[in-house]
Amino acid sequence: MTGYLTTHVLDTARGCPAEGLKIDLYKIEGETRTHLKTLTTNDDGRTDEQILPTEAFEKGVYELVFHAGSYLDASGTPPEEPRFLDVIPIRFGMSEASHYHVPLLLSPFGYSTYRGS
Repeated sequence: MTGYLTTHVLDTARGCPAEGLKIDLYKIEGETRTHLKTLTTNDDGRTDEQILPTEAFEKGVYELVFHAGSYLDASGTPPEEPRFLDVIPIRFGMSEASHYHVPLLLSPFGYSTYRGS
C-alpha cells in the first residue's frame, strides 16, 4: 500500500505553529487500543517524520491523541486548574491507500480538525 499519515498543528490563539506538542498514535481494533508511536511537533508544527509511513500503513481505525494541555502550559498560556482542553483525541478511519492528513487548529478554549491534503 502507498498510504501514509501526517499532521500539522497550528496555535490559532498565538498565530503560529504549535512547536513541542506531543502526539500519540493508536490503532483501534474492536475494543483494543494499541499504542504505535509517540512524536513531537517541530518548529513548523509538523512531525519530523510521517506519523504512519508507507511501509507501516494499514487500512483501519486510528486515533491521534494531542497533548494540548502540556503544550499550552509550556507556551505561556495562563494556567487554569483543570485546563479546559488537556488531551484531545481524534479518532478516524483510513479506508484507502492514500495520503491522510489530520491537522489540528488549537486555542486554549477550542479546536477543529478536518481531512487535509
